[in-house]
Amino acid sequence: MSGTVYLVGAGPGAPDLLTLRAARLLDEAEVVFFDALVHPQTCALAHQARQVYVGKRGGMHSVSQADLNSALIAAARRHRVVVRLKGGDPLLFGRAQEELDALRAVGIACEVVPGVTAASAAAAELGVSLTRRGVARSVVFVTPSVGDGEIDGDWAASVLAADTAALYMAAGQASWITSTLLARGMRADTPVALVEEASLSGARAERGVLAHLPQMAATRGAGPSLILIGQVFEVPAAVLDNPRSWAAAAPLHQRSASLAVGLG
Repeated sequence: MSGTVYLVGAGPGAPDLLTLRAARLLDEAEVVFFDALVHPQTCALAHQARQVYVGKRGGMHSVSQADLNSALIAAARRHRVVVRLKGGDPLLFGRAQEELDALRAVGIACEVVPGVTAASAAAAELGVSLTRRGVARSVVFVTPSVGDGEIDGDWAASVLAADTAALYMAAGQASWITSTLLARGMRADTPVALVEEASLSGARAERGVLAHLPQMAATRGAGPSLILIGQVFEVPAAVLDNPRSWAAAAPLHQRSASLAVGLG
């Protein structure tokens, strides 16, 4: 028997941001391999599946990528529907290509189900568009994080070349990111935003300037965070006069959220 492995995007956190296809596959799944940031209520949709935790956070890898690839292959040879459930979108910083290559190499059928990525959820949390006519026509998604043995790419060049940048897995390196960008010529008063736990009830967002990004990151909680950089995140004068007006308008769904404005 050879089943199909579905690489499914769980979205930024909130279970109701799953796609309909993702929810259907979780309902049909016999085995689900899920990441650390997947919400428990999302996993609960796989009510008949054996659930296997394969999360990786903060460099503490519970399962090596090679072992995970082997487990996916073994599961597909015993089950019809195998779901590899990844936070956000599988094809953005999710090691999806390594899993796809391993499965295809042994003839296992595999499909990708896209998910809402964290940058989209963070922008929605702020109520700020990543693009804006006359201000931002380009967006880049980057990560400064580099695994053992990997080549350090020039992430800073990508950030400097784009109108808007979203930095994944970066909040813990805020001081180094700030000093690197300043040394490469980015203005200290470049608008930035830091969004923690986007789409969840404990979401927190702060807007400020690049020079104060390290202080902003130092006060964040333990949840996953995203750094956003670009002119679109400039705090309007009306908000400086009345910060509550922005905080009240930012959430796009009904829940309580802690929102602060960093005024630099």
